[in-house]
Amino acid sequence: MLIGKDSLEEQKAWSFLKFGPWTADNLGGIDRMAKYSEPVVTVKPTPEECAGEVRYVARQPILDAHGRVHGYELLFRDGPEGIPQADGDLATRTILDDTVLFGLERYTNGLPGFVHCSAETLTEHLVQVLPPSMTVLVIPARAEPTPRLVEACLELKACGFRLALDDIAWHVQLQPVTERADYIAADFSVLDSAERANARQQLSRIAIAKIAKKVETLDDYQQATAAGFTLFQGGYFCHPVLVKNQKAPANRFFHFELLRHLNRETMDLKKVSELVERDASLTYRLLRFVNSPICAIRQEVRSIESALLIVGEAAFRRIANLAIISELSAAQTPEILQMALLRARFCGLAADLCAMDPEEQHLLGLLSLLPAMLGLPMEALTPSLPLRAPIREALEGTPNPERSLLTWLEFHEQGNWAACDSIVAANGPKLRRLIRCYSDAVDWARTTLGAAA
Repeated sequence: MLIGKDSLEEQKAWSFLKFGPWTADNLGGIDRMAKYSEPVVTVKPTPEECAGEVRYVARQPILDAHGRVHGYELLFRDGPEGIPQADGDLATRTILDDTVLFGLERYTNGLPGFVHCSAETLTEHLVQVLPPSMTVLVIPARAEPTPRLVEACLELKACGFRLALDDIAWHVQLQPVTERADYIAADFSVLDSAERANARQQLSRIAIAKIAKKVETLDDYQQATAAGFTLFQGGYFCHPVLVKNQKAPANRFFHFELLRHLNRETMDLKKVSELVERDASLTYRLLRFVNSPICAIRQEVRSIESALLIVGEAAFRRIANLAIISELSAAQTPEILQMALLRARFCGLAADLCAMDPEEQHLLGLLSLLPAMLGLPMEALTPSLPLRAPIREALEGTPNPERSLLTWLEFHEQGNWAACDSIVAANGPKLRRLIRCYSDAVDWARTTLGAAA
């Protein structure tokens, strides 16, 4: 449903999505926007609300050699108790149900979605509920290569689906599928040097896009490239080689100084405006975002000071934080910024579940990928950040209460469902609400990144 302006409660719901909780310093901006602009946030029912179940759906990016996102692998687990390993059919059927309810683009930003399929969902053509142009059907390595499975795969290929083989050691019986497949994937973490050399020899014989999975370090990435892989999946882009015993460049300290002023309890409008205007790129990013449809402001903004006055302090803080983190990550793969925005939104939305400050948690999530953005250890960056000591410690990896939501999300990104459950058990937030926060954060990050581009 589209949130309207007919009631105070609806205005509160909409303004929370855009600004966070109502406070004295953001009521002015919210009142102006409620009066003069149409809401642009669409709230959809969640999987658990429609299907009565608690579901984990995570995604992992698949990047090309230039760091661009090629697509997303969707990871799924049904319910807090999990699915037995043998019951992959139930997992596949449930994620198919999710995509019917909400659309595959919710998790893939319009890029290809790699969906793991059971033999049953392929042979019964249940996957035809998915959009062929956006879907890559991943054929499980352990599937029995029956003539029926081969026939079903070829029929689905003819319908416009792309096919991916989930193992380089394919069966001879699958040769007709191999010849028509679009991708082949290998778990890079389990291949020793001899197996990697063998993989290179095998893969050089076929014209197919090659995906190296579980590429966690720059060295892994370089070896995968040498072995003939062209697409890469894993945490390597979030864990670059860090430059030890160095400090952040002076221009980065300027951004940290600006963050410090933005997040003071009483913000000095004149000082903040002067700081922003010292950086032409940052000024451009900020004004572009304030003038974008996501802010729904009917009045053109021409200066930093007027932007602050029009949208209100609370909204301006959020927008400026986004502009700064966009500037910091400009030299990296766009997925870094996407992940930072998703983390920020999730931590901010879920903060109330753990009785924590939403603004502080938002910043924690936003800044959690600074080492990947700047190539510096977090310990070299935190002394300059405008945060309380427990939040700085959380950024450095200390497992304190302030870090619980960020840690849950990190495990969720990896598909480590058992670790997610242990954090929920230790901290008490309801699982349904955490999953709702994640789902909302995915939507918000996609919309926000599109508006800021």
